[in-house]
Amino acid sequence: MATPKSKKNGTVRLALIQTRCTSDPQANLAKTVSAIGQAVKRGAQIVCLQELFRSLYFCQTEENKFFKLAEKIPGPTTEVLQQIAKTRKIVIVASLFEKRAQGLYHNTAVVIDADGKILGKYRKMHIPDDPSYYEKFYFTPGDLGFAAYGTRYGKIGVCVCWDQWFPEAARLTALQGAQILFYPTAIGWNTAEKQSVNVAQHSAWETIQRAHAIANGVYVAAVNRVGREGNQQFWGQSFVSDPFGRVIARASGTKEEVLYVDCDMSKIDDTRENWPFLRDRRIDAYGELTKRFIDKNK
Repeated sequence: MATPKSKKNGTVRLALIQTRCTSDPQANLAKTVSAIGQAVKRGAQIVCLQELFRSLYFCQTEENKFFKLAEKIPGPTTEVLQQIAKTRKIVIVASLFEKRAQGLYHNTAVVIDADGKILGKYRKMHIPDDPSYYEKFYFTPGDLGFAAYGTRYGKIGVCVCWDQWFPEAARLTALQGAQILFYPTAIGWNTAEKQSVNVAQHSAWETIQRAHAIANGVYVAAVNRVGREGNQQFWGQSFVSDPFGRVIARASGTKEEVLYVDCDMSKIDDTRENWPFLRDRRIDAYGELTKRFIDKNK
C-alpha cells in the first residue's frame, strides 16, 4: 500500500533509527536497511539515520586508515537508499562520510525524496576538535551553506551533530521554510567523566535543541547512536521536540530502537501566531553577528 501524502497542515510520521555500530560497514548498512523496513510497516514517511551510521565513530583517534571508509555521493550507499525510498515511497535522511576528491572529505547528510531522487546534500558546517571528537583531522568544513528541502511530506532542514549547538544554523535553516530540523548525531559520555558532569552534558544537549524549536517555531528531531565505542558511551535518547519546546517522544538511552513520532504540522502556524519571534526580529540591528567577537573597548 502506498504511503499517503500529507497536507501542509496535516500529520507527518517520523522514524528515527538509533543503533549500535560495529567495524563492519556492510553489517551496519544491513541492520539499518532492516530497521527502515520496520519503519515502513509502521507507516513512517520520513526516516532519519544517525550520524555516520555505516561505521564506528572513528573520530576518537586520528588515523589515516579510516579515510578508506569514505565514499562518493552519489555512491554505493545512496544507491541502496534511493531504491528503498523509491520503492517504499519514503523520504530518507542519511549521514555519510563523503569523499569529494582525493584528500578532500566531508561529514555529509543526504536528503532522498520519496521518488528516490537526491534532493540535496548538507555538508557539516561546524567541525569540532575535542578529546575523542577529532573531526578536524577528517572533515573539511561544509561549503554548501544551510538549506531547506521540499520533500513529498513537508519542507525539512538538516544539520549534523556539532551544528546543533549553534542557534545561527537553526535560524538560517528555518528562515528558508524548514518545518522540521533533523540532527543526525553521534554524542555520548566519556566513560572516565563524573556522572554529575555526564548528566549536565546531556541536559544541555537536549535543552539547546528544544530552544531551537521554540525560537523558530519548528519541530526538532535529533537521532543519536547507542552503545560503547572506545572511551565513549553513546547516550542514545533520540528525541523529537514540538514547536513549543516540549519533548513529545524520546528513545531509550541504552537500546537499539526505531522511534516513531507523529508531527501535527498545524502546530507550526499555531505556535508562530502566538509567539511571533520571526516577525519581531530586528534584522536591522544584527549586522555584528558576522563578527567573531565584539570588543567595544578596543
